[in-house]
Amino acid sequence: MQGTPLNFGQDIVDTWAQKDPASTALYVINQDGHSTAWSFGQIREISNRTAWWLKTQGIGMGDRVLVVLGKDPSFWPVMVALNKLGAVPMPGTTQLTTKDLWYRLDTASATRAIVLPFVADRINEALRSPLEAPIVIGKSSDRWISLDPFTLPGSVEDLPRVTGAHDPALIYFTSGTTGYPKMVLHDQSYPFAHRITAEYWLGLTHQDLHWNVSDTGWAKAAWSSLFGPWVAGAGIVVDPMTGKFSASDLLKILQNHPITSMCAPPTVYRLLIQEPLAELTTRPLRSVAGAGEPLNPEVISAFSQATGLTIRDGYGQTETVLLVGNAPGTPVKPGSMGIPAPDFEMDIIDSDGLPLAPGQEGDIAIKTLPHRPAGLFVEYLGDPEGTKSRMIGNYYITGDRAYKDEDGYFWFMGRADDVIISSGYRIGPFEVESLLIEHPAVIEAAVVSSPDPIRGEIVKAFVVLKPGIVGDEALIGELQEHVKTATAPYKYPRRIEFVSDLPKTISGKIRRVELRQREWADPQ
Repeated sequence: MQGTPLNFGQDIVDTWAQKDPASTALYVINQDGHSTAWSFGQIREISNRTAWWLKTQGIGMGDRVLVVLGKDPSFWPVMVALNKLGAVPMPGTTQLTTKDLWYRLDTASATRAIVLPFVADRINEALRSPLEAPIVIGKSSDRWISLDPFTLPGSVEDLPRVTGAHDPALIYFTSGTTGYPKMVLHDQSYPFAHRITAEYWLGLTHQDLHWNVSDTGWAKAAWSSLFGPWVAGAGIVVDPMTGKFSASDLLKILQNHPITSMCAPPTVYRLLIQEPLAELTTRPLRSVAGAGEPLNPEVISAFSQATGLTIRDGYGQTETVLLVGNAPGTPVKPGSMGIPAPDFEMDIIDSDGLPLAPGQEGDIAIKTLPHRPAGLFVEYLGDPEGTKSRMIGNYYITGDRAYKDEDGYFWFMGRADDVIISSGYRIGPFEVESLLIEHPAVIEAAVVSSPDPIRGEIVKAFVVLKPGIVGDEALIGELQEHVKTATAPYKYPRRIEFVSDLPKTISGKIRRVELRQREWADPQ
């Protein structure tokens, strides 16, 4: 045991089970629209039974376990059970291919997996060395052992404490916006640091029912589908939506269930504002937040006008908890990420690690000396150079660019790799994208650099139009003029291409890197 005894399952879940055993921990919306709920007391017992059973399968302290369960309710007791055993879960999304799944297993040197049946089939497609006691949720198949945590018999006795604050807790793979996913290692202090995420930013309390619109396979699920809400004692909502997102289905869920708090990526809000939202004014929903990418000011405005609720943007990474955000009750500057969260000394720095004055663009950075803040990842496993590259002087750099204003609010410019330099001008894609989305014909936009023989590179926009709108030369000119009149003229997109959709990561972030590579591989 490394450090002070600490364990999320025992110190958070089991503690709530003792304080208020009947309170809702998990609220699952079924395909038929009805719901099933489990209390903290029940989750404690189910996770204990599951942990004892997993132990009989040879899973224990330090074992790395691939977990791909999507929105199946078993994800929650399985994750808590693995945590109580001191095992190290590696959550993945159900969209992972056979190649993706084996990349994670091989990179992590993992030999154990707990997955859904169709994921097991994908793993079986590759001829590799067999996994040790592979576990499938539901019907068993060749070589796979069946598990249903909710019907499992056995002891509900508490497990012995085996983890300390510095022991490994979980591994998340980065979303891969700029290259191969890296293994991000967090220790047992990480779940507890999400108190900042839950209470400061989301404003959750023990009385709330919180819905995070995401798959469990990316780190935002750790933020507000698992650790954050349960640290605050709030109930977690699990929706039945799989496959392509439906704004109308999301609206029905908000109308038919007692959800008080919601967090979703900007993609969801951009589509949701196309729906009739006025009915939400009579529902218990009181808090909405956005994360994953910066939220465009016009989306915040449209949602507020329809519902009276202000979407509060928040910023962080797979490597961190919430870093910058708009807390409930604080003034929101539409388009700003907000202000630094408690316990984090944030700044905008130059390439030498020196803080910049307000208004100057630089790297978003976290001060790590003299004290390394809780919630910051331990390392990129197997990549010491990658870990080292994120440090400049006393700062950890996030890889994102921004500036701060005189009031200390941070304004996102883009990933360091996404910033466009045209004729010597530095242009952040987010501002141009936001201006394009303001136009009534546009749903989504992605802006990247495109090669140009005179300027080196220019701004190109990929634009998704609303249904029924025809993309032609006249509309291209109209969109270009719209941007020119709203910002410095050199920022306008000199090329515009209309597309039916934009490439996104499994977590819903726009893959500008893919669009940029397409441009530079095939100069126009």
